[in-house]
Amino acid sequence: MNDKQLGMDRNISRRDFVNGMAAAATVSVIPVSASTVSQTMSPLANYYPPAQTGLRGSHKGSYEVAHELAREGKKDWGSVVEADELFDLIVVGAGISGLAAAYFYRQKHPAAKILLLDNHDDFGGHAKRNEFFYKGKQYLSYGGSQSIEDPGSYSQISKTLLRDLGIDTTFFETAYDQSFFRRHDLGGSIYFDAEHHGSDQLIQYPLQGYDYFLPLSKPKISLDQAVRQMPLAEEAQRQLIRLMSYNSDQMNMPVDEQEEYLWQISYKEFLNKHLAIDHPQVLQLLQGLTNDSAASIETATALGIISYVGLPGLKATGIADYTANEEPYIYHFPDGNASIARLLVRQLIPSVASGRTMEDVVGAVFDYRQLDRSESATRIRLNATAVKVAHDDKQQVNIDYVTGGQAHRVVGKQCVLAAYNAIIPHLCPELSEQQSEGLSWSVKAPILYTSVLLRNWQAWKKLGVAQISSPSSYYSVSFLDFPVSMGGYQFAQGPDDPIVVHMEKFVLGPNTTDSPSDQRRVGRHLLFATPFETIERATRQQLAGALAGGGFDPATDIVGITVNRWAHGYANWFNPLFDDMTQESPPYVTGRKSLGNIAIANSDAAGRATMDAAIDQAHRAISELTT
Repeated sequence: MNDKQLGMDRNISRRDFVNGMAAAATVSVIPVSASTVSQTMSPLANYYPPAQTGLRGSHKGSYEVAHELAREGKKDWGSVVEADELFDLIVVGAGISGLAAAYFYRQKHPAAKILLLDNHDDFGGHAKRNEFFYKGKQYLSYGGSQSIEDPGSYSQISKTLLRDLGIDTTFFETAYDQSFFRRHDLGGSIYFDAEHHGSDQLIQYPLQGYDYFLPLSKPKISLDQAVRQMPLAEEAQRQLIRLMSYNSDQMNMPVDEQEEYLWQISYKEFLNKHLAIDHPQVLQLLQGLTNDSAASIETATALGIISYVGLPGLKATGIADYTANEEPYIYHFPDGNASIARLLVRQLIPSVASGRTMEDVVGAVFDYRQLDRSESATRIRLNATAVKVAHDDKQQVNIDYVTGGQAHRVVGKQCVLAAYNAIIPHLCPELSEQQSEGLSWSVKAPILYTSVLLRNWQAWKKLGVAQISSPSSYYSVSFLDFPVSMGGYQFAQGPDDPIVVHMEKFVLGPNTTDSPSDQRRVGRHLLFATPFETIERATRQQLAGALAGGGFDPATDIVGITVNRWAHGYANWFNPLFDDMTQESPPYVTGRKSLGNIAIANSDAAGRATMDAAIDQAHRAISELTT
């Protein structure tokens, strides 16, 4: 397809913020009058970041100053405007961990003056809200932190915070339409694109175990029928069928030793050594499906891949029931964990929005003018990139930040650094070399989370699919968004209704034998070097190819695109293939030590890319400051 056939010339407000805001001001399912929302610090007449489409996440203006600091070693941003007020606490970073830190501090010090600084144009960090407006209605999705995963395993600290915010996880048991996909007979599939395989081919059979992630309908064809349709050599087909058919222990070792062993070997070694799977086409196919591991089959652990990513092999072990007790993946707001960030902000700054419940926050109108008012006890200052954090001779903490090219200085009695770990050594010159090394260990995974609004999902219905794995395409997976209705917001009911498709790409370097950290560093540079136009074209091409058999037309069926670019996405986690598991103090523990009146809080500090990790680390940081 050429660009015109793809719809690259269509005006979908993907780049035009003003048009997007005009749409936001129209009548919607959740009435949002965006024309009344503004912010005094912004030159824009209308300021409502969730309604922006196009390139979000690490958007233009959010990272340039930080790159000057970290990559170029810049130290001087000209004259500094000094504020004449003293804050009790200043938090650098207004993501979930930073907001939670402010919340916990407020609990201990009800009269405290708190300031949060964030380099982005919106609060929430990775908990990003994506809003679309189409034909007078509002459609929600998420651009980062997705769901409350496995809430039963949360610490008491995190459980209590959710409860204090009014979140009852049992509500999702009915808010999430768990029969939606099966009722519409929508299953999983795998897509082979024309660019790499000669023709577009969608096969209605999932190679990944998505039952935990999405309650899909069962395949309509057999494994043998599915694999025989795949563009693979005959021997590769035989090996893939054998791999997918295992239903007994092939490990030849005691069952009670298998779990630890499978954490110590790579997925590729597991396939080669224990299952005799070695055909290059099979390995390449699986390489393209690693998804959330943010690593290659050579560098991701076997158990991590087969239990978390859902690639085949678990049934060939003696621990086939390893994931049997996981909670269902249904704890999801229509905008993902952005609702949790909004609940925290509404608690900290009540004037920002009306309402009191987890349901009404979904449609609550947030007035961004309220975020940074001088009379407020808690203030959130957006578009402010911190460049230096240091104690003065009174042991107060001076924070220099840059906004609009101008350097400013604010002073706090105490400070929490809730930015990601790797930037902290560049911000804080007082850190020891050992602590800086510990902080630098966390190389976050670069990710694209793209939300695409479709005018209908007739093509998906005709093809009988809700999820598409794409091992050789730009995005590794695409799926219809989670069917959640709450707070007056209603998910699509029938195939004629507009719907959001979620697409994911984990950007890694091409050398699959490099360490995960090195793969991510290369991927980060590739991600920043890719313009929005290239991403949009790839998005349209992939959906057009995968859904061609259902009559999908990318020029008319796509009515909105929001690309959430996270150059520093998932927090790093310990990998036994590359990290010393015997050391007494892991790098992230060494890195998170408080320094005088400066504490550190983020998911990096826990070595886990989960929301509860961010909350728990915020609580720890505040406890260190106030004990």
